[in-house]
Amino acid sequence: MLHKTWSRFILSTLFLLALPALSMAQVSVNVSVGVPPPELPVYEQPPIPGDGYIWTPGYWAWSDDDQDYYWVPGTWVLAPQPEFLWTPGYWGWGGAAFIWHIGYWGPHVGFYGGVNYGYGYVGSGYEGGYWQGGRLYYNRSVNNISNVNITNVYNKTVINNVTVNRVSYNGGNGGVHAQPTPAEQAAIRERHIPVTPVQRQHEQTARSNPVLHASQNQGRPPIAATPRPGAFSGPGVVPAKGGTMSVVHSQPQPRTEAQSRAQPQPRTETQPRGQPQSRTETQPRGQPQSRTEAQPRGQPQPRAETQPRGQPQPQYQPQPRAAQPETRMMPQQAPHPVAPPPRPPVESRPPPPQAQPQRPSAPPRPEPPRAPPRQEHPPEH
Repeated sequence: MLHKTWSRFILSTLFLLALPALSMAQVSVNVSVGVPPPELPVYEQPPIPGDGYIWTPGYWAWSDDDQDYYWVPGTWVLAPQPEFLWTPGYWGWGGAAFIWHIGYWGPHVGFYGGVNYGYGYVGSGYEGGYWQGGRLYYNRSVNNISNVNITNVYNKTVINNVTVNRVSYNGGNGGVHAQPTPAEQAAIRERHIPVTPVQRQHEQTARSNPVLHASQNQGRPPIAATPRPGAFSGPGVVPAKGGTMSVVHSQPQPRTEAQSRAQPQPRTETQPRGQPQSRTETQPRGQPQSRTEAQPRGQPQPRAETQPRGQPQPQYQPQPRAAQPETRMMPQQAPHPVAPPPRPPVESRPPPPQAQPQRPSAPPRPEPPRAPPRQEHPPEH
């Protein structure tokens, strides 16, 4: 209660001090709060309902009875007359409290605190469209024109000259530090049309909805934007989501080509770092892996063409020694569990008919006949 009384006292004092300037600027101030509003929630813009509608961004309003901020969803509103655009309201630090500056309709967009509301309201001016010949031309890059046939459209890339953030107020500690330009000061002195009855009803409906109060939604209202004023349910109603404030309507696309730097991905063409991976073309680092083309380091592996290092291995596929008992178990050294039977004496052995089978010997070759002795001729007498 004390805070409420103090706020009203500050409001009255500031209003009296600013009365001369306000009468010239045609800007009204109707509420002041001692605590800053929450950050702007992130949401997608609903599709435009038809030609002649202008997007009015959402904002945080203050409920004096509940002593709490509540979210007024962004919505599409018909322009009250041709050639008029919407200047959003904004919260500004007044030296002792945050003061709400009400939005208005006019031939030019005035100063709205440098707050980046998104969807064409990038902090200064309006990049969502313009009037020409009594028709409103829409910029497709910042407006959701997907469900109606609107031919008076164009595409223009929006370049932000301000830092994209979610700060919802001007001045003070942590607020946007922006001042009105000469063109915006001139727009303040033009003829204005206040908020329309449907806009006022839209704000009152949001105030009576408990889920839109900041104390309950923690800055993420479940109804962040609506297709028309007062339409808080049904198709086109979008909730708030996490992330950063949208500047254009296109939804952020996931990065599929760039590799995340935080979480390393397995590499198959370059040499890995840290724990080595199985490679067949390059030599790993750390613990040696199975390799077939390059010579390993550490424990030698069998190789068929070159001589291994360290302990030599056979040229063919090696086999464990346990699988070759004939080379490890010697007959004379291996203990036999059963004693061999005594050998019978030689005398008692029956003579074998043939000790060993012998091969049949080849028949003796017949000796060649010897030549008869050479007879010597008797001497001649």
